[in-house]
Amino acid sequence: MDKDTNNTKRFIFLAKRLTMLFTTAIFLVIFLFSFLFFHSSISSWFENDSKEMDSLYVDAKKKVILQNEIAGFWKAPDISLVTDDVLKEQLEYGKDLISHTAKYLGPNGSVKKITNGMSCSNCHLDAGTKPWGNNYGSVFSTYPKMRGRSGQIEGIYKRINDCLERSLNGEHLNEEDKEMKAMIAYIEYIGKDVPKGEDAKGSGIYDLEFLDRAADPVKGKLIYDAKCASCHQVDGQGILAEDKKEYTYPPLWGTNSYNSGAGLYRISRFAGYVKYNMPLGATYENPQLSDEESWDLAAYVDNLPRPSKDLSKDWPNISKKAVDHPFGPFSDDFTETQHKFGPFKPIKEQKKKDEKK
Repeated sequence: MDKDTNNTKRFIFLAKRLTMLFTTAIFLVIFLFSFLFFHSSISSWFENDSKEMDSLYVDAKKKVILQNEIAGFWKAPDISLVTDDVLKEQLEYGKDLISHTAKYLGPNGSVKKITNGMSCSNCHLDAGTKPWGNNYGSVFSTYPKMRGRSGQIEGIYKRINDCLERSLNGEHLNEEDKEMKAMIAYIEYIGKDVPKGEDAKGSGIYDLEFLDRAADPVKGKLIYDAKCASCHQVDGQGILAEDKKEYTYPPLWGTNSYNSGAGLYRISRFAGYVKYNMPLGATYENPQLSDEESWDLAAYVDNLPRPSKDLSKDWPNISKKAVDHPFGPFSDDFTETQHKFGPFKPIKEQKKKDEKK
């Protein structure tokens, strides 16, 4: 009997201990669950980890998309592989003329003295081959073509002379000049693989989205002083090479810069150009300026003095003028100031309405 009583007591004791342990375990589980999921500092760990993983996934996806896009950009054929010695010599001369225009046609040029000392490659980077660097990828495939600025069908010859007379503030070359033939040959050769009538991917200048406000020259000066003055100088006059024949860094305003008829005098062109090319080293993959900085910088630089050009024969049909062409008359009621600095969206919307009439 005593033995049975002791066993019963032992069983009751063990049952109580097991019940207590089970109750304690349940309590701990409930406590930990509540602590982890309702305590803000702990639950945020899970949220932050999830957000970080999502962010890494999105960044990786964007990088792959960007790399695929860049892989599809136009690439110029290598002229060093040309086997025709006569053609190769002409192409190399054309490339050198574009890379070092001032050495041949500048104030101290060896062939003629007809330009301001800038070179074509100051605006058409890497001899006109850099993606979104105002390259020549689509020139041969799209010219001859009708241009609103002249109101005429233009060929490559006219296009080159426009650059000489506007961006280089100089005089034209004759179509039979050796230099003109060499530049045309080079531009045609590097664009030969682009189908006629099509635009090469990554060619020309990138079209930035218009801002919802006017571009601000005051903000642009701060950007220029911080990111551009070290190369182009505080006074914007650039740096001459040691031979004094061409610029290492070209002037952005003043007597020796591009004139008021140049494409870069439209701030949309300047903004799109600097976005993926400036400061030096910037690329489409790694830009150094935001869109707003690019617009404001363009407004600052293009608001400074430079040579003027007679534009009286430009845009014979004024309704075809670009929304940011800075000189009237216009076919709308917006001011010259708004046409120069924006906001451009209202002008674009009005132009669309007028075209539908």
